Amino acid sequence: MTARALGVLIALAVLAADQAAKLAVLGRLTAGSEATPVAPFLDLVLRWNRGISFSLFAQDTQAGRVALLALTLGAIALLGWWLATTRSIVAACGLGAIIGGALGNAVDRLAHGAVVDYLDLHALGRHFFVFNLADAAINVGVALLIVDLALGAGAGQRPGSAANRSKRG
Repeated sequence: MTARALGVLIALAVLAADQAAKLAVLGRLTAGSEATPVAPFLDLVLRWNRGISFSLFAQDTQAGRVALLALTLGAIALLGWWLATTRSIVAACGLGAIIGGALGNAVDRLAHGAVVDYLDLHALGRHFFVFNLADAAINVGVALLIVDLALGAGAGQRPGSAANRSKRG
């Protein structure tokens, strides 16, 4: 399997899992309802995120929602181009996770006008943020891109790189 195919497969899996989880949450929880404990540090709650990460730049107007959706779709297009050109398996996995997560949140914006968030992470009486599976996938994807960059895995798999020249010689 090529790096690109693996990235696409991961993107589709993240999108499907994210949307299935959100459908389950929407079927069981209502906004403002009591939190359902899952673990000592994690509760299920329903929150509507009208902004981007951590509810930054919240948009309550139609123009604002369209602008956020356009920004998301533009980022997905650029990441898709990167995925199409990468030969690094680690980078492809990371890009697939980011694309799948971004698509999951974009579907929410189209369907609901806001992103469905439901995982409330907390400790020692402090609630940090509410997020969803798509957000988690995006963060894992970014971490994989950093690992790929730090280990130089991508450089050794590009045509014309020193690692590939030494294999031919």
